[in-house]
Amino acid sequence: MLLNKSPVLSTPAKASVRQPAARSNTLVVSTSKQQSELAGPAEQAPAGGVGRREMVLRSVNVGVIASLFTFGAVPRPNNLGIQDYGGGVKTLALCPSTPNCIATSEETNDPNHYVPPWTYSPQDGRGMKGKISEEQAMSELVDVVKNLRPDNFEPRIIKQDKDYLYVEYQSPTFGFIDDVEFWLRPENARVEYRSASRIGESDGNINRKRIRAIRTELEKKGWASTGF
Repeated sequence: MLLNKSPVLSTPAKASVRQPAARSNTLVVSTSKQQSELAGPAEQAPAGGVGRREMVLRSVNVGVIASLFTFGAVPRPNNLGIQDYGGGVKTLALCPSTPNCIATSEETNDPNHYVPPWTYSPQDGRGMKGKISEEQAMSELVDVVKNLRPDNFEPRIIKQDKDYLYVEYQSPTFGFIDDVEFWLRPENARVEYRSASRIGESDGNINRKRIRAIRTELEKKGWASTGF
C-alpha cells in the first residue's frame, strides 16, 4: 500500500544583505600642487594671470550686479504728469537739486536745469502757411521718439494723450531708466518737456544730448526752438 507523502519543501537560503561601506571621517587635504595637477588645463591659471574659473566668477558677479538695475527695479516717480501748483500755474514737475534733470518748467536763471521750450508751428517758418494742428504735432513727435535712440537708449512709450507724451528710456548696459515727458500747449503751439534720470546724481550729460537729438530731428519737420 502506497502512502501519500507531502512533498518536502526546502527552505530558501537567506539573501545576503549588502552592508554599506563605512564612511570615513578622515578629511583629505590636498596641496595646491596636487589641486593644480588634478585641475584640467582650462582651469589652471597661467603664471601671473587670471584663471578661467576666476574670470567666470567675475562675469557672474557682473551679471548679478546688472540684474539689480533691470527694467522696473526702481519704481516710477510720483510726480509725473501735469502738476498744478495753484493760482492757475500748471506745468511739468520741477527738477530735484541734482544735475541729472532738465526741464522747461525751471527758472531761466538756472543753467543747470532750465531748457527753452519748442514750437511746432513757428511764425517765421511753416506757421506762416497756417497753424499746425496738435494732432499733427503729436504724430511727428511720436515718430521721432520711436525711431531715434540717442546713446542707444531704448525708448518705450508709457502714456500718450492728445497733448501729453511720457516715455521711458532704458540704457543698454545696466538697464537704468530715464523719464522723459512732453506737453503740447495748443493755445500757443508751444511744447514743454522734462528729461530726468531716475536714480543717481550725474547723468554724463545724457539728458541734454537726448533732447538735443530729438529737437534736431523735429527741426527737419519744421519745428523750432532757441536751442541749448
